[in-house]
Amino acid sequence: MSRGVKDWERFVPIAATLRSYRREDFGHDLVAGLVLGVVTVPQAVAYAFLAGLPAQAGLYACLAPMAIHAVLGSSRQLVVGPVAIAALMVAATVGEYAPAYSDAYLSITAILCLEVCIVLWLLRLLQLGGIVNLLSHPVIAGFVNGAAILIVISQLPAFAGLGIDARGNPFEQLAAFARALADVSPAALAIGAASLVGVWAVRRFAGLPLGNRDHPLARTGPMLVAIAATVYVATSGVDLATVGFVPAGLPGLTLPPLDAELWVNLAPAAAMIALVAFVESYSIGATLAARQRERVDAPQELLALGAANLGAAVTGAYPVAGSFTRSSVNHAAGARTQVSTLVCAVAIVITLLWLTPLFAELPHATLAAIVIVSVAGLVDFSMLGEHWRFYRADAVVHLLTLAGVLLLGVAGGLLLGAGAAVALFLRQSSRPHIAVLGRLGDSTHFRNVARFDTETSPRAAAVRVDENLYFANAHEVEDRIVEIVDGSGEIRHLVLVCSAINFIDTTGLETLRRVNHTLAARNVTLHLSDVKGPVATQIEATSLAEELTGRMFLTTDEAMRTVTGPSAAGP
Repeated sequence: MSRGVKDWERFVPIAATLRSYRREDFGHDLVAGLVLGVVTVPQAVAYAFLAGLPAQAGLYACLAPMAIHAVLGSSRQLVVGPVAIAALMVAATVGEYAPAYSDAYLSITAILCLEVCIVLWLLRLLQLGGIVNLLSHPVIAGFVNGAAILIVISQLPAFAGLGIDARGNPFEQLAAFARALADVSPAALAIGAASLVGVWAVRRFAGLPLGNRDHPLARTGPMLVAIAATVYVATSGVDLATVGFVPAGLPGLTLPPLDAELWVNLAPAAAMIALVAFVESYSIGATLAARQRERVDAPQELLALGAANLGAAVTGAYPVAGSFTRSSVNHAAGARTQVSTLVCAVAIVITLLWLTPLFAELPHATLAAIVIVSVAGLVDFSMLGEHWRFYRADAVVHLLTLAGVLLLGVAGGLLLGAGAAVALFLRQSSRPHIAVLGRLGDSTHFRNVARFDTETSPRAAAVRVDENLYFANAHEVEDRIVEIVDGSGEIRHLVLVCSAINFIDTTGLETLRRVNHTLAARNVTLHLSDVKGPVATQIEATSLAEELTGRMFLTTDEAMRTVTGPSAAGP
């Protein structure tokens, strides 16, 4: 195969899939796609209402975005479309800006989609996908827990048949809900509770007769309860808030409005949605790929997810991301390639063309139950205690992010968590562990004198800095080295062991020069040992090596044997 074809297929991964596609693969992909469609339709409608948008917007978000990602994505089983957390972030943004822009909900979501696409493509172009590493596991865990709690609380009014304003922080929402309890609709509450139990029961028991609790049939609960609730409302004549009219037909192509002020106002929210969408999508795709002993190409996922959001922007949808629930269903149903998601997209087309009248009597209480069950499984505090015992700062970041999401909103909470993680990291690295080393017996190994029984020399000290040497900790390292020297009036040689130093910035460089000068004034020679290649390259680019009063040694053993005299058997 020519180089050009290989390069082309690298940017369109489905081409390579189809080139090696087998007839027996289609049977698996067809079944998985149909099961996926059954799970997707009710979730899409529910998440559209969660985002504060009409039902068809959720279905549109499953159409072009899903097909585009199937063509461009590097994961064979990742399903892109509407997800709960992105819907919540969209709802918060729409609720903030729609009143100021004549309730232009779909215009706002179209701009959000396009800006999300731009952010993801910029990350791809500038090779900055690693920026998502700022969202550490504790930040993501706290964010997901907080967002899940927010989503559940936001669904309580619909679940109970109350038409109250669900905006504000969760405490304000709960207070408003409590004040309106006298107006709860018994019929809506009964439908919501029955739907909640129904979805849970199907998930819990549907797979048992087949010997597999995680069978794809166990994920069909939302569709089953949606059908049952719709039939009940249509035949009983009970007065409930329902989805109402959903326009039939495929979405038309539209362009987001060119309102410069609105674009600028929405940019921060779009950037946060883009980061969360990519982190969520990549982590799900990587997890599924690992089960197949495959890998997900992060740069390609940035490209594909950006294109999917571009598709959402021009088809009346809202920002999309990888769905854990639907991707898991796709995998469990036996999907072998991206063709399964194309089958699902065809099922969405059929729904939009001929089945939308069926949604008219679907009660909001049932949709609220579907959302609650979907996100309740995201809440996970099981590892918080272990994190507290293992590395307390991570537990603090988790709790700060959670509190931030509940008090400041999803974007504010995420920023607070990421900022706290960076601040605690800088705080930790600004006080690096600095160990005085001694020789283990007659060996060539040196260890911390505070932890091991070692031999030391009164006239020479080996000091190891267990951190990169940079602006945040340079002065702390300098003070500690001088303190060690001043604490022993006999030291004449100090060997700075650099085995744990992978990087030195200009502040660190100037600190080494100052330490060299300070120790020389005390008649102490400074040596370096175990300098790693990248750090050695940095030093070679300066005059530091010539300025040192001592030498640079390959190992600590060589340094200590040299400075303590050639006749010494030990330090």
